[in-house]
Amino acid sequence: MITPLPKEARHQAILDALSREGRVHAAELVARLNVSDDTVRRDLAELADAGQLMRVHGGALPASPASVPFRARERQAPEAKQAIARAAAALVRDGQAVFFDGGTTARLVAECLPAERRVTVITHSTTVAESLAEHPGVELVLIGGTVRKSARVAVGARAVDAVRAIRADLYLLGVCALHAELGLSTDDYEEAAVKRAMIDSAAEVAALVSSEKLGTADRYTFAPARELTHLVTERDASDDLVGPFVRLGISVVRA
Repeated sequence: MITPLPKEARHQAILDALSREGRVHAAELVARLNVSDDTVRRDLAELADAGQLMRVHGGALPASPASVPFRARERQAPEAKQAIARAAAALVRDGQAVFFDGGTTARLVAECLPAERRVTVITHSTTVAESLAEHPGVELVLIGGTVRKSARVAVGARAVDAVRAIRADLYLLGVCALHAELGLSTDDYEEAAVKRAMIDSAAEVAALVSSEKLGTADRYTFAPARELTHLVTERDASDDLVGPFVRLGISVVRA
């Protein structure tokens, strides 16, 4: 008889499999770890409660690394975010109306906009608004609402209603988690509603996403991946991560 692994070893085995394979299935874990269905469910629940994975039907996916305070996110993948920001800024053309999402990468895009660019920027992000306040060519529209302090964005019914009254050419979408099958998700219900409204009100949607967020999931899903027109990620993002989005017909920009 094979002796089952202790809990700590099982947890590490699950996380190792998730890192290698991008997804784990509960039924396979039962056989692989030689434990019961109930044990696997408890293990996945405990790892989810610790923020180390996201449970989905039949198993689990990697948890988004974005569910941390804004200042901490500024320190995550800084070089990748800077490259993504420069590539995203190149998508913005004169005369456009552009939704700028919240998030650290969107703020960097704002800082990368050339001084000669003439655009209307609509944003619910206090940090994006601050970055563009002195830009000579930007007409700045700040969406109001209740400020979600951890993300520095306005949310709530007032913000959603304001977005729905606008038609934008482009939405620069800050991504918490993106999975080809499960779509775009975030960790806050109110912020998910604002993101959904901006997608509905934009002609094109460009997701700004560093590779560690590809193939991950978070609590609140707000759109399928196929609603993206562009995916802007770093140059060395693996084909395994990017390929599913290419097959969906999304234009991938490697920064």
